[in-house]
Amino acid sequence: MSISEANNISGSVSEFILLGFPCRRDIQILLFVMFSLIYLLTLLGNTSIICAVWSSRKLHTPMYTLLANFSFLEICYVSSDVPKMLANIISQTKSISYAGCLLQFYFFFSMCAAEGYFLSVMSFDRFLAICRPLHYPTIMTHHLCARLVVFCWAGGFLSILMPAVLMSQVPFCGPNIIDHFFCDLGPLLALSCAPVPKTTLTCATVSSLIIFVTFLYILGSYTLVLRAVLRVPAGSGRNKAFSTCASHFLVVSLFYGSVMVMYVSPGSRTHPGTQKFVTLFYCMATPFFNPLIYSLRNKDMKDALKKVLGASSKEILKNTEK
Repeated sequence: MSISEANNISGSVSEFILLGFPCRRDIQILLFVMFSLIYLLTLLGNTSIICAVWSSRKLHTPMYTLLANFSFLEICYVSSDVPKMLANIISQTKSISYAGCLLQFYFFFSMCAAEGYFLSVMSFDRFLAICRPLHYPTIMTHHLCARLVVFCWAGGFLSILMPAVLMSQVPFCGPNIIDHFFCDLGPLLALSCAPVPKTTLTCATVSSLIIFVTFLYILGSYTLVLRAVLRVPAGSGRNKAFSTCASHFLVVSLFYGSVMVMYVSPGSRTHPGTQKFVTLFYCMATPFFNPLIYSLRNKDMKDALKKVLGASSKEILKNTEK
């Protein structure tokens, strides 16, 4: 079937069925409870970091401004697919509209691209702070920080705009069952009723460029940072630098490790079970662990979080007494 013929009947697919996790009802309920708890804790953890940065004057620095924006990104990132996944677990229909599927695809991968840009900018910030400490205040100004934040957000959405437009032109006229819990690239392309080499090549090129360019930049930045830290005499200064950079690099490893297994490993797309597990890890586990990693390894953040959580507890007690 040619693309022109397929387009004539592509309107027959008005919705997709997301299989999600086909298993016994009691196991689905267990998955729903577990994923709901992780989702709520992710929202709570990242919101706490945003509140801590906003409320503490000590944290009104470029590093923590980037971290607060990164935490807000994580909230948007995890909310782009998890609520729909939870709804489908307890639903009998497990459907998503054609438009809803394309929007989910666009927003999820835009957030994913923005995360790569934010991690790159955060590594640049640490490079300046540790390798160019005397020039750091004059280079990493609040104005530059704001421009970098805008670049990350805008870059994420603009990078996925062309793949999203091409995906909207893919003809779907046959099966509409997606063996996944969200509208991922591979399962969607597999349902196309005509070859779409231009779309496949464009999506692969864009994703590879974002993944490898940002990862290599981050790797290069932290290599220079590590060399600089090793030159610092042993003491509190070295320990603090190691602690901060270790937190950042751990987040980078969690994110890029799972993303590369998913989109770079040759055999990952042929195994739906592996595909779901790896995707679940980078779309739920990394946003969940990020607040823990940053708060547990950073004294200033821990102190600010204690104040925020302490103030929240007092407010709750006051409301209870009333």
